[in-house]
Amino acid sequence: MNHKSTDIRQEEIKSAVLAIIFRDGLKNVSTRNIASRVGISEGNIFRHFKSKKEIILSIMDDVKSELIEGLRKISLEKTPPSRRLYKYLCKTVSYLIKYKGITILLFSEASYLNDHELMTKLNYIFNSQKQLIGKIVSDGIAMGKWNESVSVEDLSSLYMGIPITVNIEIILNRNGFEQVNFCKKMYELMLKILEK
Repeated sequence: MNHKSTDIRQEEIKSAVLAIIFRDGLKNVSTRNIASRVGISEGNIFRHFKSKKEIILSIMDDVKSELIEGLRKISLEKTPPSRRLYKYLCKTVSYLIKYKGITILLFSEASYLNDHELMTKLNYIFNSQKQLIGKIVSDGIAMGKWNESVSVEDLSSLYMGIPITVNIEIILNRNGFEQVNFCKKMYELMLKILEK
């Protein structure tokens, strides 16, 4: 019998949840479907996670450590703001493509369950992205590269529509999504807004 470590099983379970959401919809995330996809018994899921909520919280922690911290590093680089903006956009897009279904999971579960802990983590993820993109924009404005009349807050809010758009594009174009072209288009659009 193939025994895998708890860490490996937890990753498999989280990946299964995201794959089910992406392919079959949130309503089909059940312990039976997760177990079937991972190749374990339903009871085995609860050896690795106490509840569905704990799985979701763990996925949110992954978003925080993998996406948000990666975006933070880009935001704080000492490279030109335009370069950071492009890297920031592409990091976000590539993460969402790699973890299809994550946007649906985060917003659906946190808002529908109206769970304080889920909402707190979602708020952190959402606001961190806004603050980090805002820093890049503020740096570009302070350096005289971009238009100072652009509202950093409004542009940061506008930016937050990009992950939702990526998710819709992935769902509508299941056979292929042009990540590089999408990054370029969004980057060029943001530059048009920012240019003096």
